[in-house]
Amino acid sequence: MVVLPVGSHRSKTLHQMGVCVSLSQVRGKHPKGSGEATPTDRIRSTVEMVTQEKLQRNEDNVEDKNSGALGCFGWLLVIVSLIFVVATFPLTGFMCVKIVKEYERAVIFRLGRIPDRKPKGPGLFFVLPCTDNFVKVDLRTVSFDIPPQEILTKDSVTVSVDGVVYFRIHCPISSVANVSNAHSSTRLLAQTTLRNVLGTKNLSELLSDREGISLSMQEALDDATDPWGIKVERVEIKDVKLPQQLQRAMAAEAEASREARAKIIAAEGEMKASRALKEASLVIAEAPSALQLRYLQTLNTIAAEKNSTIIFPLPIDMLQSFMRK
Repeated sequence: MVVLPVGSHRSKTLHQMGVCVSLSQVRGKHPKGSGEATPTDRIRSTVEMVTQEKLQRNEDNVEDKNSGALGCFGWLLVIVSLIFVVATFPLTGFMCVKIVKEYERAVIFRLGRIPDRKPKGPGLFFVLPCTDNFVKVDLRTVSFDIPPQEILTKDSVTVSVDGVVYFRIHCPISSVANVSNAHSSTRLLAQTTLRNVLGTKNLSELLSDREGISLSMQEALDDATDPWGIKVERVEIKDVKLPQQLQRAMAAEAEASREARAKIIAAEGEMKASRALKEASLVIAEAPSALQLRYLQTLNTIAAEKNSTIIFPLPIDMLQSFMRK
C-alpha cells in the first residue's frame, strides 16, 4: 500500500502489486518547472518495475510448473499405452518391470520429460513400454587420475603435477538433466582447477603444503560441480616433478647446507674439547701426582697392546732436568 499525503486532504492509497512507497520521502526534492522527474513519476516508474519483475517471476514459475506437464496429447498417449499394457499384460509384463540395484537409481523420462522429481530405486519400478525410458545412475564413489599437467608456479618455475580425484553423484536427476556427461566434465574441470590453484602457489608452498592445496582444489571442484549433482569427496596431489636443472641446483644447495652444518658441529666439538683440555691442564698443574698417575696409565695401555715396539720410559724428573738446561 502506498500512502500519499497531499496537503490537508485525507491520505489516499495506491494498490499496485503490493508495493509500499511513501511519497513524503521524495516530496519537495525537485522544484516545479525543473526538467527532472516528479514524485508521482518516480512512484509510477517504481510500480512499473516491480510489476514487470513479478510478471517475469510468474512466467518463470509457470515454466517450472509446466516443466513436467505432458499436455493433452501426451496424456492421450499415456492412456493409450496403459490400455495396450493391460490388453497384452502377460506379454508386456517383462517390459514394464525394471530392477535397479542398491547403489543405483533410475531417472525416468516420459515423452522426453521428467514426470517425477525423485529418482526410482532401489528395487522394482514400473515403466510404460511406449512412452517411458530411463537412465541408470551409479551412486558409488568413483576415482580418476589427473594426467600430469605442466604448470607455471607463482615464482616462474615450471613443474609437472598429477593427482587423483574421488567423487560421487548425490543428485541423479541433476547429473542427467544438467550435464551431458558428468564423469567427462568432472575430469576436464579437475585439470583446469589444478592449473588454476597451483598457478597461485610458490614452489616452496607446492612442496610443503600439499594438504592445503588438496583442500583448496576439493572446495573449488565441489562448488563448480554442485549444479551437476556431483559431490567431490577428496583430492590428492600424487607427484610433483621438477626440471633436471632445478633438481641439480636444489641438490647442490642441500649438500652445501649439510656441509656447513657439519663444519659448525665439528667446530663446536673442537671448542668443547679444547675447553676440556684446558680444564684438565689446570687440574694437573695444581696436582703433580695426577700427572704421574696419567703417565702410568699410558704405560699400562701401551704394554697391553701386542706390538713389536719396545718403549723405555724415562723418569719425569730426569726430563725436567734436561728441559731446564
